[in-house]
Order: sequence, then structure tokens, then C-alpha cells
Amino acid sequence: MTDRGLKQRVTRLRQAYAPHEHRPLGGYLAAMGSYAGVTAGLATLVRITGRPVPERPAPSDVVLLAIATHKLSRLLAKDAVTSPLRAPFTRYDKPIGSGEVMEQVRDQGSSTRHAIGELLSCPFCLAVWVATGLTGGLVLAPRLTRLVATALTAVAAADFLHLGYAIAMQTAERPARRD
Repeated sequence: MTDRGLKQRVTRLRQAYAPHEHRPLGGYLAAMGSYAGVTAGLATLVRITGRPVPERPAPSDVVLLAIATHKLSRLLAKDAVTSPLRAPFTRYDKPIGSGEVMEQVRDQGSSTRHAIGELLSCPFCLAVWVATGLTGGLVLAPRLTRLVATALTAVAAADFLHLGYAIAMQTAERPARRD
């Protein structure tokens, strides 16, 4: 198949997939390839170092990594302080409370830039990458990874306590209803 024929097939595929909206399929492909490369790199590093891979992760590690993944994903994707990491790929929209911001993906530029913008501004999308990194860290550097995950878990718990406190204060400050 010629280069021109391949481009025509890709264009038809894009149009058939999302006829009324631009979807950066090439960027998504690049992101998936990068993820596969990172995962393969971690697996290779584990093999080279001879680190033992647990047959079954301890339930306490699964819970710790789940909470840490949630917190780190939100921190990277939504926190105002980490917005410089997302700025090349997103545009500030508005604050959404609790130190978080809403951003829009930049549509100008390459499909890869667009896909990275979606990845970096979506805590659900980013969680796969974060969980993979933390899981790799659990095999390669378990003590350090547990320490970092513990700190992130403590921050996540503190977030929920802050929100609960704020709700309790709002409830206490409301005028009493007369029946």
C-alpha cells in the first residue's frame, strides 16, 4: 500500500469513527504506545535487577496504592499548583473549589498534544499511569514506595476530613428551622 493510500484509509477511519467531532486517534495511539513502552521498561528493569514479583499483592498494599493513586492522579490532573505541568497542553477555564481547577484541552497543534492534554487533565485517565508507576515502585523500591503512598493516603484522608469539617461548619451556621 502506498503512503497516500494509507493516509486516505486513516482519514476515512477517522471520519467514520467521529464524523462530527475531532478525535485525535493518532495521539491516542502514541499515548498507548508510550504506556506500553513504560510498562515494558518497568518489566525489563524488574527482570534485570532480579527483584521478586509477589504472586499476590498484600491486600493492605492494594488499599494503600488505590488511595495513593486516587490522590496523586487528582493532584497531577486538577491541582492549581501543578497547572504548570499541564499548561502546554491545556487552557485554564475556572476554579472548581478545594484548590482544584477546570482546564480545557488545547485543540491547536498535533493530535499527540491533544491526547496528552486529555490524559493530564483527567484523573481517571491518569490513574492507570500512576497505578502502574506505584506498582512498579512497589516491586523495585518497596519501602520508599510504601512511604510515598502512605503520605499520599494521609493527604487523601485529610482532604475528606477538611470537606467533612466544612460541611459540618456550614450545617452549624445555618439558622435553625422553625416548625
